[in-house]
Amino acid sequence: MTLKRKIALTISVAFSLLFAMVMAVIYLSFNDFRRDEFKERFRQRLEFTSHFISKSKDFEEEAPIFFNENSDNILLNETILIFNSEKELIYSTIKDRNVTWDSVLLKELDEKKIIYTEKTVPEIYAALRNINGENYYILTSALDTNGKSKLEYLKYLLITAYVMSTLLIGFFSYYFMGQFLRPLEDLNTEISEVTAHKLTTQIPVQESNDEINVLAKSFNTMIARLDDVFQSQKDFTASASHEIRTPITRMAFQLENLIKFGEHSPDTLSSLKQIQRDVYQLSDLTNSLLLLTKFDKENIQSIYEEVRIDEVIFEAFEAVEKSYPALKLDFLISEDTSENGLLTIAGIHSLLVIVFINLFKNAAVYSDDVEVDVLITETSDMLTVDVISHGETIPEEEQAKLFEAFMRGNNSQHISGSGLGLRIVKRILEYHGAKIGYSSPAEYINKFSVIFAKQS
Repeated sequence: MTLKRKIALTISVAFSLLFAMVMAVIYLSFNDFRRDEFKERFRQRLEFTSHFISKSKDFEEEAPIFFNENSDNILLNETILIFNSEKELIYSTIKDRNVTWDSVLLKELDEKKIIYTEKTVPEIYAALRNINGENYYILTSALDTNGKSKLEYLKYLLITAYVMSTLLIGFFSYYFMGQFLRPLEDLNTEISEVTAHKLTTQIPVQESNDEINVLAKSFNTMIARLDDVFQSQKDFTASASHEIRTPITRMAFQLENLIKFGEHSPDTLSSLKQIQRDVYQLSDLTNSLLLLTKFDKENIQSIYEEVRIDEVIFEAFEAVEKSYPALKLDFLISEDTSENGLLTIAGIHSLLVIVFINLFKNAAVYSDDVEVDVLITETSDMLTVDVISHGETIPEEEQAKLFEAFMRGNNSQHISGSGLGLRIVKRILEYHGAKIGYSSPAEYINKFSVIFAKQS
């Protein structure tokens, strides 16, 4: 998740929680207000009834007329029961059905004088009043239909407002975060375009002193320092490789003439040939380092060309054959290869030659029969090259570190080498988006599989 989305989501969640609490407070406050208002109307109605009883000369005759004229003026679905001091019902506004009441409630009024219950349906407000020297038990019940409908309406209104506000705050948070963080996204775009060959690129810096511009200035300072380090490293590698390559070439030429035209004892000739192989190995290593200084993952694809893998293999074998003339090549194309296979990949010819030179040298050095088998299999989406040799296999515990620098297995104890060959192979293949793996399908069989992904 991007920083913009994280900030927008955090703001939206925080606002939603805060707004939900505000909505809950509003809803509960309105419910308390509705209940208190309804209770006050209950009280006013009871006082109104008590006042009527106190002023009435003939209560039983005047009550029907009075309550008919004043019914539902204050409360909805109102019923009034009036009892005398003997707890006998003397008047009821209920005319069309049997009248029932709670005798326990009347007994409680003797102690509490006033009772209000809101948990019953309908709600009840009861009071014991002494009017003109007589005790009257007045029970008033009603439903707050109007208040509850308003409360229900408020609930739906608050839910709707909550949902709409949450969506709007989420949208505007994402939009404004995008505006605020756009300089950071621009900075990220500029940084992503910086490569080892573009370290001189400077990030544009605005005049403001906000955190993003401070970061851009720090990045430019770091890039300048890295450029100095990388340039020094490249200059040293290129200069050293170039200076070393000249005397190595001269030594190889002199050794070749010395072996061809000189008369030497068998031991001396064997030593000269070993020195010649070491010189060739050093020359190949120098050439590899020199080539690798020119490329990196970012710029290598811009100079890709169509390369025939069979031509690369034959050229690499010819180069190795100079140092190991006894090495034999068995080249095969698998029957699983599609009919339209062209044996071509996108890459750098010179670098791919180095890959197979190193693999063939390993086969020549570690093989029991000085023979290397090459099997090519091409499908619609990949091209696989298996390089197979016969000899002592690599233990499983060493296979995981096989492609690390200066890694040499137990089978190379008495064989000269730098331990950089397979590391260089893996690095070149990584530049080409290819993979290499080692396996031992049978005893005394070593197989390196190079897998190239076909370009779509």
